[in-house]
Amino acid sequence: MASLTYELTLAGLAVGSAAALTGIGLVVTYRATGVLNLAHGAVAMICAYVLRQLVVVWGWPLPLGTLVTLLVVAPGLGLLLDRGVFRPLALLGSNPAQTLVASIGVFVLLVGGAALLWGGGARDDAPVLLGDDPWAQLAAVVALACLVAAVTRWTRFGRELRAVVDNRPLAVLSGVDADRVAAAGWAFGSFTAGLTGVLLAPYVRLDPYGMPLLVVEVIAVAVIARMRSLPVAVAAAVAIGVAQAQLTRLHPEGWAGPLVQALGANLFVVALLVAALVLPGVGGKGRDALPPPPRAARVPTPVWLVTGILLLLPLGFAGSDLHTAVQVPALAVILLSLVVVAGRGGQIALGQAAYAGLGALLTALLATAGIPTLLALGLAVPMVAVVGLVTAWPAIRRHGLALALATLATGVAVSRFVLTQPYATAGLSLGRPAGFTDDRAYYALELLLLAGCLALVAALRRGRTGRALAALRDHEPGAEATGVPVPALKLLAFVLGAALAALGGGLLGMGLRAFDPEAYDPIRGLLWFAAVLVLGADSLLTPLAAAALLITLDAGPQAGTAAALIGLLATQTGRLPPLTTWLTPNRKPTAPPKARPHPHGPAPADGAQPRRGKPAPLPTAGRAHAHRPAPGHAPAPPTAPAPAPAPELRADDLTLTYPGGITALSHVTITLAPARITALVGPNGAGKSTLFDCLAGTLRPRHHQGLITLDGTDITSRPAHARTRLGIARTFQRLAVFPSLSVEENVRLGAEQGRVRGDPAAVERSLRLFGLAGPVRHRAAADLPTGTLRRVELARALAGRPHTLLLDEPAAGLDAEETAALARILAALAADGLTVLVVEHDPDLVAGIAHTVHTMEGGRILS
Repeated sequence: MASLTYELTLAGLAVGSAAALTGIGLVVTYRATGVLNLAHGAVAMICAYVLRQLVVVWGWPLPLGTLVTLLVVAPGLGLLLDRGVFRPLALLGSNPAQTLVASIGVFVLLVGGAALLWGGGARDDAPVLLGDDPWAQLAAVVALACLVAAVTRWTRFGRELRAVVDNRPLAVLSGVDADRVAAAGWAFGSFTAGLTGVLLAPYVRLDPYGMPLLVVEVIAVAVIARMRSLPVAVAAAVAIGVAQAQLTRLHPEGWAGPLVQALGANLFVVALLVAALVLPGVGGKGRDALPPPPRAARVPTPVWLVTGILLLLPLGFAGSDLHTAVQVPALAVILLSLVVVAGRGGQIALGQAAYAGLGALLTALLATAGIPTLLALGLAVPMVAVVGLVTAWPAIRRHGLALALATLATGVAVSRFVLTQPYATAGLSLGRPAGFTDDRAYYALELLLLAGCLALVAALRRGRTGRALAALRDHEPGAEATGVPVPALKLLAFVLGAALAALGGGLLGMGLRAFDPEAYDPIRGLLWFAAVLVLGADSLLTPLAAAALLITLDAGPQAGTAAALIGLLATQTGRLPPLTTWLTPNRKPTAPPKARPHPHGPAPADGAQPRRGKPAPLPTAGRAHAHRPAPGHAPAPPTAPAPAPAPELRADDLTLTYPGGITALSHVTITLAPARITALVGPNGAGKSTLFDCLAGTLRPRHHQGLITLDGTDITSRPAHARTRLGIARTFQRLAVFPSLSVEENVRLGAEQGRVRGDPAAVERSLRLFGLAGPVRHRAAADLPTGTLRRVELARALAGRPHTLLLDEPAAGLDAEETAALARILAALAADGLTVLVVEHDPDLVAGIAHTVHTMEGGRILS
């Protein structure tokens, strides 16, 4: 028994050492570049193939081939990725989500390229580098980790690396060559990936798909290390590797047997799932979301006609065998689920292949049990939707990179523990519905279902729900502050996406007349996500074009062509517009400008279109003047009825301490008097924004003390959208407009989600109040200058008729005339009974409008 334990420990050390190498490479790359490199496994696979090519095929000596692979090919590949893909994205100011998409593109490109060069079959003759001694492998890993730690701590390069990690702009201003640091990070990360690949290749299946996914699974160790600590990454890798090996000795009887066997082979998957869903997430809320797509123009009718004709051609001109054609509508439905989740909801969803596979599996299980096939599909879809609800519930609290890892972990877990397990798939048969066994009849059925799904998603894109989804995608904190119930809306997107993926997966299985787990492999999910992003995530044409492209290329003689093409295009997503924008009228696709603003950052002084004249001035007097019709415009709607007295918003003894012991607020008590303007002033770091966010509900930390009440009712635990619906509206220091919506749609969203909903005159009243009722109302918010966008944000906040308005530096970006007009508007609103809190650095504005001024310093109110 002791001997068995020792042997299994040695086996676990070998696996853990390779996983530790992956963790070291990922951590160093992330710390040097800020990129979560999902392509790490693909680089490992390429290096393993290169070493095999040099040693086995060309007959090079193993030491020479190893040196060339690890010291030339691997670092060279990293430098190529830095110069060709990620440095241009950094110069464009791309956020972590965009670089993540680029890394997915690199992953898909390398997988497709390997399939084209070496074929898709598995190789079992990879050369052995360090022999069978796991202690040698572990010693090499520990030595490498110590070397990295020593370089980081005691060398000039290490100091520069820490400076770039802490504050890249400041490091550049201090003379640090951040590009050199990033290039070194990429070279070292690729070196560790290459070392991982050549060590693993003799013991795992060397093919373009198996090893990359295996390395993706061990990303868990880097996530456990919070992408920072090398000792934690190494320790976690070794511990999980040894535990996984020890599990193989267990052979319980009954239903637990297959589950334990699956755990014994996939403990890193479990670790990834737990780390992604339970541990603090990588990245940050609002700073690493997918950027909003360009404002969608209407697709010309002729384009839809041509698309429809192309889809109908197989019915009239193809032969009786439509084996390839029947896969296109099914895959289009799966890809349509990504349009809902990623395109309209803005969420990074990498696990849709799992839901498609579950749809096919449940359809096959129900059909095997004797249920008619079409009814089985109809039952499988809501069942998978429930699975989508259960799996999305813990994931929706994540954002950006953390959400990407959570969805990827979910997809990999479903594939490893369900779709590929004999206990779930043995003895399955899947045919076609009665009356649709012929390819033509089945293809016609698929087209009808596809048309219905397109109509459903088109309806979702319009109206109140469509605007709320667009707001969620464009600026999640802003959507929440507008009153959008963000968690519920995310759940809606994920559940509908799971249902659509399940429908498409079931149709695909019935089209192929079999359940094939490889058709729903997680790597295919990455390929599908990349394809949708490349063609345009928010276009209904995208799933049709992408499905036709992927199926057609995969049906060709060269496997991997589709992956190589999609991957190549995905690496350029930060510089090239979505391909479907070429089909929109009066819109010439161009590369994004060199300094394209992120929607969560400050708006540019000028939008994508040149500023045409000075925007209409703000009203200059009180309420009556605000509703005076402008010349040439229709009369303003009747003013709103006189509001009831505003309730009192109060914070009592509010204390907030961040992790690490930093106290942001210390026993703060403040009352916002109704119908008065209260100003909050003080130096940077005084705690003004923290107090503001606590009052607005944007910040609700777990560990704090104190009470926030509204008219005596405790609202301390209420989220931001709930407070908005109670009548507490806010604006942001950094503009929180929704660039893919027009000015009128922005304001209408505030009226639909605010305290008073259903007031037909609310939108028009707010537009006129801020001088936005003219032609500017139909322009996209992305095209407008900062001064106009400030007015849009204020108009949206007031459209829901709040009783309390919280303004965070509302004059930021305004010129003197606009600031003076803003002051007059705020004074008029307070005179009408609105409670106003202003956090502002402009002393003249504060002195001109505030009834009460509080000074903060060190987290306390001094006066």
